[in-house]
Formats: sequence, structure tokens, C-alpha cells
Amino acid sequence: MKKLDLIRQEIACLREQIADVSLTTDDISSIEEAERDLRSGKTKRLC
Repeated sequence: MKKLDLIRQEIACLREQIADVSLTTDDISSIEEAERDLRSGKTKRLC
């Protein structure tokens, strides 16, 4: 149960941080490039 509680706390922290994030056009371009690299096999998923 301690692991579950820790995971819940970490998720709550991440939710707070995500709410504060805004994407720029450069961020979107980088994401699109990463997706192209993933599809072409240049990179692989971490998870």
C-alpha cells in the first residue's frame, strides 16, 4: 500500500504541473519531429 500511496502523490504532483504548462509553436514542432522519428524507426518509445 505504501507504493500505491506514493504513486498517488506523484500523480497529484504531476497533475498540478501539467496545469501550468503551455505549448509554444517550437514545442509543437519538436513533438511533430519526434513523432516522425518514431514512425521512421530513428527512435523508440521509452514506456
